[in-house]
Amino acid sequence: MNNDNLFHTSINFINSIGIETVFCRLNSEDCFLPGIFISNGKILIDKEKLLHPGDIIHEAGHLAVIPSAERMNTSGPDIAKRKDAASEEMMAIAWSYAACKHLAVDPAFVFHEEGYKGGGKNIIEDFDAGRYFGVPVLQWLGMTVTKSGNTAEDYPAMHKWLRD
Repeated sequence: MNNDNLFHTSINFINSIGIETVFCRLNSEDCFLPGIFISNGKILIDKEKLLHPGDIIHEAGHLAVIPSAERMNTSGPDIAKRKDAASEEMMAIAWSYAACKHLAVDPAFVFHEEGYKGGGKNIIEDFDAGRYFGVPVLQWLGMTVTKSGNTAEDYPAMHKWLRD
């Protein structure tokens, strides 16, 4: 799949699980990631400024792990200020990896060289080897399981894509 197909596959998936995406022009100063901004539980996308389409999956992961009662009131700057920001970041990474596997997308689409403080390749290697982080919290929330004895339902398979 080329990047344009991967982009559309990602958008379709994100919308299908209940996270809305909106195409619009964005002010670069407002964006943590070029061409992407979270506003009131929606992912706003400026295709002209978007550098890494896979970043959209990770941003969807942030919204997916936030309780629904808070999701619709969450905007970009709020994510880093949340009391559970560190665990939600780890969950968003694990969620993103699971989304890649679900969509049959190379995880390098999300975990690219310019992201994750240059550690995207290491994240992929660790997750491919079963060295996960963030997954125990996804389990605790009932979003996935591990070591169930049924590999079809074990992480990276997800039981549900949204926390609630």
